[in-house]
Amino acid sequence: MDQSIIQIDFADEMKNSYRDYAMSVIIARALPDVRDGLKPVQRRILYAMTELGLSPDKPHRKSARIVGDTMGKYHPHGDSSIYDALVHMTEDYSLTLPLVDGHGNFGSIDGDGAAAMRYTEARLSGGAMTLLENLEKGLVPFGPNFDESEREPLVLPATLPNLLINGTTGIAVGMATNIPTHNVGEVIDGVIAYIKNPDITVRGLMKYVKGPDFPTGAMITNADDIESIYQTGEGRLTLRARTEIENSDNGRKNIVITEIPYTVAGNNSKLLENLISLMKDKVFDEIYDVRDESSKEGIRLIVEVKRDRNIENLLNGLYKKTAMEDTYGVNMLAVKDKQPITFNLKHMIQEFVLFQEELYTKEYRHLLAKARDRLEIVDGLIKATDVIDLIIEILRGSQSVKQAKGCLIHGNTQDIQFKSKKSEREAAALDFTERQAEAILTMPLSKLIGLELLKLHQESDTLHVNIAEYEKILGDVGELHKVIITRLRNYKKKFALPRRTELANLSQEKYVEEIKEEDLYILIDRFGYVKSVDTASYSRISPESLQEYSHIVTLKNTDKLCVFTEEGNMHQVKAMNIPKGRSRDKGVLIQTLCKLENETVIFYIAMENLMETQLFFATRKGYVKQVSGVLFETNRSVIASTKLEAGDSVAGITPLTVEDVIAGDRKVILITKNGLSLGFPLDEVGELKKTSRGVKGITLEQDDQVAYAGVVTPDREEILFEQKTYYPRKIRNRKRAAKGQKANIT
Repeated sequence: MDQSIIQIDFADEMKNSYRDYAMSVIIARALPDVRDGLKPVQRRILYAMTELGLSPDKPHRKSARIVGDTMGKYHPHGDSSIYDALVHMTEDYSLTLPLVDGHGNFGSIDGDGAAAMRYTEARLSGGAMTLLENLEKGLVPFGPNFDESEREPLVLPATLPNLLINGTTGIAVGMATNIPTHNVGEVIDGVIAYIKNPDITVRGLMKYVKGPDFPTGAMITNADDIESIYQTGEGRLTLRARTEIENSDNGRKNIVITEIPYTVAGNNSKLLENLISLMKDKVFDEIYDVRDESSKEGIRLIVEVKRDRNIENLLNGLYKKTAMEDTYGVNMLAVKDKQPITFNLKHMIQEFVLFQEELYTKEYRHLLAKARDRLEIVDGLIKATDVIDLIIEILRGSQSVKQAKGCLIHGNTQDIQFKSKKSEREAAALDFTERQAEAILTMPLSKLIGLELLKLHQESDTLHVNIAEYEKILGDVGELHKVIITRLRNYKKKFALPRRTELANLSQEKYVEEIKEEDLYILIDRFGYVKSVDTASYSRISPESLQEYSHIVTLKNTDKLCVFTEEGNMHQVKAMNIPKGRSRDKGVLIQTLCKLENETVIFYIAMENLMETQLFFATRKGYVKQVSGVLFETNRSVIASTKLEAGDSVAGITPLTVEDVIAGDRKVILITKNGLSLGFPLDEVGELKKTSRGVKGITLEQDDQVAYAGVVTPDREEILFEQKTYYPRKIRNRKRAAKGQKANIT
């Protein structure tokens, strides 16, 4: 066997490879670091911009150059993903404190995309500098890039709690993060409160950090749930658009949407399209018009409402049917020590403070070392000015810089020409440090001016004061905290803005459909095409045209049309959902309105009339019953209207008025397929539940079935059925269980 072939279990290899892939996505792509609040691609973009010198006081540089440097040096995952991340960091509607200052078309809150990277320019913002200050001081660890040709910071020295302020969203493998944005001033106050009292509770922190604050403003309507979210790091926020009511033309009023939920930011045009579709589809009959009057001053979506309509009720419907009210799922997941962890509010602030203590300790150690080095040089220069003549003599008598330097540091006078033995003895006593000697040898003669000597003494005094201060800060954590707090307060003065998102506790009220009531005529032809017309249109239809319709039902536009089928079902259609038409319009098939599936319609009635009616049912197998119309009241679109045996179906349904029921002279007529008929008083048919099969009305031969069933009045002379005439008075009353008799047929 070839020794280069390695045998590995396939399941183990898949498990290990997928685990490595998942951890790579979690740590190196999708989730932010809890310390600086940045994903790797964001951190690399900011660092590349720093290397290009794109500070806020420098000109903008083409985005293509920034993307190219980032991809070529640090992030080899495609230019589109890098540019998307760059664009996101410019969005003032996505971030509380944008990290990139964009110049050009970087998209809009409406959902417009950014221009190509070759057209746009960018530089770092003031907010980004809070994450990059002191990067050159070695405060954070660096590591090799993907090909080990460069080094990049593994975390930025962030001195502002960016993760809470700007939030983040990311989808990894098997987990996701969704941290909301917060108010800069509130977060800084919360951090300071924690520094002063590390035992503070989440509830105590919420006196300062009151809740998420989104750059789009709007409202959080379940403020009572925020504490639970901050305690656990997980939960749901309900966001609602902010609206105003204004007067419009012709007595109408406008609902003006001035702030949208954060979840709609970057997709505002979709909300507008949704509102327009609701108007066109007449989902909300109250809407007269929808338009967009947004400008650079802010969002302004107009929903114009018809006169004399309940605006609060309409708002409740809009909250339910559109993104004017939306849910934001909070999941405060971030990476700590290469492990994804769900943080609560206190733990997230605690991690930031620990990082600040580490940063500031390194910073002041750096400052202390630098001050001590400078003091060493300044003291050497001051000391050198006191013996400047001797130093000049040493320099003139030396054959090389090395020889002169050795004399200054170690007092080595060998081979140096002195003017006198006294000078040689004084030179042998010199003991400058190596750093001081180098400074002396490079010191310009201008340093010997009296004013320059005074500056050296002043600098020495300042350095002694600074060193004492640095040592005090490094020796006392309380003093270190004071420095952290001071800088945070300066940031608050610079970046803090008033809270934009209102916190409230509001329940979603139910929308009550509001329709201006009017009479309608539902016209149904023999092919099942249906349309509705108002009273004025109906009056203009000629009697000849009306004969084309097999059913005409009168009802209110707020009512429902009940459709009964042979298969024993009742379907409901809202009158307002039946399209209005003119006399020439064909209408739409009833099947499309109530989703009939191979069912045959035999009876139509308005729900309002049904509630005041008794229905007489007869089936093909001869069962009959009366059912109160009240039993058919339901909100379901389809219900069973009666119980049927296998192979049975409804032969006929007759509506009965109160007069029909109490008159006592109404007669039931049953006619079979084979021409047999039976008549008996309506009083003999009992009232039953709609779930009942009924009682036997006629006994049939095996191959026979009821073809016609109806209730007639005493004055009914004849029944025309299947081109045959039946005479109700001649149809004998017999026992319902008996066979029918041959009818008189003309």
